[in-house]
Amino acid sequence: MSHLIDRRLDGRNKSAANRQRFLRRFKKQLRKAVADASASRSITDMDRGEQVTIPKDDISEPVFHHGQGGAREIIHPGNKEFITGDRVPRPQGGQGGSGGEASDSGEGEDDFVFELSRNEFLDLLFEDLALPNLVKRQLARDPEYKRIRAGYTSDGVPCNINVVRSLQQSLARRIALTAGPQARLREVERELETQLALAGDDDEDVLTLQDEAQSLRARIRAIPFIDTYDLRYNHRILQPQPSTQAVMFCLMDVSGSMDQERKDLAKRFFSLLYLFLQRNYERIDVVFVRHHTVAYEVDEEEFFYARETGGTVVSSALNLMRDIVRDRYPSSSWNIYAAQASDGDNWRDDCAGCRNILVNDLMPLVQYFSYVEIKPLRHQLLWHEYQKIAESHGNFAMQQIDGAADIYPVFRELFKRAAA
Repeated sequence: MSHLIDRRLDGRNKSAANRQRFLRRFKKQLRKAVADASASRSITDMDRGEQVTIPKDDISEPVFHHGQGGAREIIHPGNKEFITGDRVPRPQGGQGGSGGEASDSGEGEDDFVFELSRNEFLDLLFEDLALPNLVKRQLARDPEYKRIRAGYTSDGVPCNINVVRSLQQSLARRIALTAGPQARLREVERELETQLALAGDDDEDVLTLQDEAQSLRARIRAIPFIDTYDLRYNHRILQPQPSTQAVMFCLMDVSGSMDQERKDLAKRFFSLLYLFLQRNYERIDVVFVRHHTVAYEVDEEEFFYARETGGTVVSSALNLMRDIVRDRYPSSSWNIYAAQASDGDNWRDDCAGCRNILVNDLMPLVQYFSYVEIKPLRHQLLWHEYQKIAESHGNFAMQQIDGAADIYPVFRELFKRAAA
């Protein structure tokens, strides 16, 4: 078995291998710090790195050693105050980072601060997450290509030389070119032995045979061990690869009942979702839809920063999504996903219509539909209608967000990777 050891140094002259070992060892603490950081960040800096503080007690190196065993009594030099059974009081104050009143005694160490890079932060943020039921595959509009082995070729660059194949070709060439001279040489050697036995070394025929044998040996030696004709190179071609096509619909309620705090929570959820899609999936379309009484398909900039508002008709967003799917994303070849965020406040007569659109038109087409209710005063009629859908459809999920601290846990619950 081959073992590869990465000796490259990172930007601060510390071993990359040691850094990865540290990340694995303290993954639990790092993951908690990442979750806490995601709850306090704004939309614009969601994907930057993070400084993680790890208690100094957690970074001690474990050491195995042989103990003396049994009950022992030890006298430590300088001990004039304590006897067996006394409890040593903890030093008060003066320990690094503990705060409180000043003290003239005690010592300690500051907690260890570790800085995660952007990639490390995002790896921990989206670990074990995936889009559910990602199964439909076909050649995408811009097909991806993969280099595959396709035999051998006589032209190529030195790094692609196939040594075994080249030596086989060399051996075959030398066998073919030397077969005749080798056979004739064997005949000449047999005749030479016969003439030497009959006539001796000075016979004219013996000298002739010796000259011919020497000429044949020189001819055989002149054939090179390997020639440019023998070189064979690994041949690779580009082959189109099936590419998974997926589209995510982001449906955000921007009606008047969604105050600024609720809109901020919804935007944070969608920014986390968008960052997850862009990082984990190379080929995925994202359709942004804002809705109040009317739904509009918008771009990313307008989705997160437009200020338009109005009444609430949730079915307008579902109808728009249905129309877009029919026009641009046939369910036979696209994995269709949707994430909807709303406070649940909807025109009363529209709630049953939303359920009918989902059950009859959208749920048979989508791989997964997730609904997030943002900080409701109480569950609205829309929540209860959606609960009926969740009970009858396994690809429908719903969660509630009451504050910024709930965004990341809810996101992980909605998009956790299914057990193999």
